[in-house]
Amino acid sequence: MVEILVMFGLLASAATCLIVVLLRRGSSRTENADGLLLEQRARGDAQHNRAAFRSAAVHNSMIGWSHKS
Repeated sequence: MVEILVMFGLLASAATCLIVVLLRRGSSRTENADGLLLEQRARGDAQHNRAAFRSAAVHNSMIGWSHKS
C-alpha cells in the first residue's frame, strides 16, 4: 500500500513540475525581423519535408533516385 502511495506521489510531483515549466515558458514570440525570417524558413522547410517524405512519395520512388528542389 505504501508503495502505491509513493508511486502516486512521484507521479503527482512530476506532473506538477511539468505544469510549472510550461507555465513559466509562456508563449513568447519572436520580436525582431531576423527571428521571423528564421521561423518562416523553418516552417517552409518543414512543409517541404512533410511533402517529400510522405508515404506515397517514399514508397513510389525509384531506388537511388533523389529529389532535388
